[in-house]
Amino acid sequence: MYFRISARELITRIASIIIASGVVGYLLGHTFLAVSVVSIGLLVWHYNHLFKLINWLWQGKSISPPQAKGVWGRIYDGLYRRIRKQRLKQKQLNERIRKFRDGAEALPDAALVLSSELTILWGNKKASQLLGVRWPSDVGQRIDNLIRFPEFSKYVNSGNYDSPCLVISPVNNDLQLELRMMAYGSDQVLLLARDISKIQRLEQMRRDFVANVSHELKTPLTVVRGYVEMVQSSGSALEPHWQKAFTTIETQVSRMDRLVEQLLVLSRVENNVENDDHLPVDLSRLILTIVEDVQWLNQDKNHTINDYIASDIKVRGNEHELKSACMNLISNAIAYTPANGVIDVTLRNDGHKIRFSVKDNGPGIKPEHVNRLTERFFRVDMSRSRNTGGSGLGLAIVKHVLNHHNAELSIESELNKGSEFIICFTLPIAD
Repeated sequence: MYFRISARELITRIASIIIASGVVGYLLGHTFLAVSVVSIGLLVWHYNHLFKLINWLWQGKSISPPQAKGVWGRIYDGLYRRIRKQRLKQKQLNERIRKFRDGAEALPDAALVLSSELTILWGNKKASQLLGVRWPSDVGQRIDNLIRFPEFSKYVNSGNYDSPCLVISPVNNDLQLELRMMAYGSDQVLLLARDISKIQRLEQMRRDFVANVSHELKTPLTVVRGYVEMVQSSGSALEPHWQKAFTTIETQVSRMDRLVEQLLVLSRVENNVENDDHLPVDLSRLILTIVEDVQWLNQDKNHTINDYIASDIKVRGNEHELKSACMNLISNAIAYTPANGVIDVTLRNDGHKIRFSVKDNGPGIKPEHVNRLTERFFRVDMSRSRNTGGSGLGLAIVKHVLNHHNAELSIESELNKGSEFIICFTLPIAD
């Protein structure tokens, strides 16, 4: 039911009552007295309901307002309707909050809602188990006062939450946690902590396995190669079918040896996660040296290799790893570009970034394969990789090297028109 009254209508009603009382008073000979009595009565009636309203608002325990007729009855009914609507909205809001909390409690990860000042507003039970944050007793505490790790403090102060932060659990030293922070709502931050201990252990087992197997394979491969070379270098002439057999053995041993060597390089790069060995590296000189060194790879294909290397560009890093990454990109371009192709090697300073790129006019790469190129042992064309001696590990090595140097690899390729592999270093230029 909708009720509406205007100021004009209200004034008309009051004026009608006063005029009526004046007429009655005039007939009785007491006009002023009649008007005064009626006016005082109106004031008393209105103030009586006003006091009832105040008592109900401030002291009343019932949600139902006082009973009345007329205008005040309409006012009480309107207030009661507002209260019911507000209570319904509050109930719906509470239900949504309950569902949100139930969902957050069901998460396998620890979840904390932080203010823009990084003070704790809410946390689920998993946050207590993994981070030791108790809700609601820790509400209002800054998160970096409870998680006291230098790497986490650096992560929080940097304000760059694109990458996760790895820390040991404050509650259990056997747990490795991956922390991620992201904007939540208009002025809040969501922190998620995931237990990656099992993943880390499996990854370490894989690294150890690859490293151990690679080392174990080096000795038998060396022995086989030695015997093959000894037979081939002997003075006695071999029959054609034996000559072919030993040549095939030598080719496959060489291919296996290159694969083992790349596995060892990948193992070293994966395990070298510290940045303590990062020193100023003259990247301009390093790239020029690589371009000169790969000329022997280019003898059969006779590519035109153009180098556009800006002078005196330096970064902080591990020179051996950087050389391995850049060498892989250039040697890949030489291996997969058809004979007499064109390869452009570029190094320049793009403002706050250093850009190194290797561009070729080879067959290009299909769009669906581009994102998988840095996977271990992934090959776009298995037969072509066998012909070029590719192992599928080169770009995996590049990816791990760049992760150590705060750099990014991007690949631009168009089928039948060529590819460009770009490394962008975001580290400040070394002194």
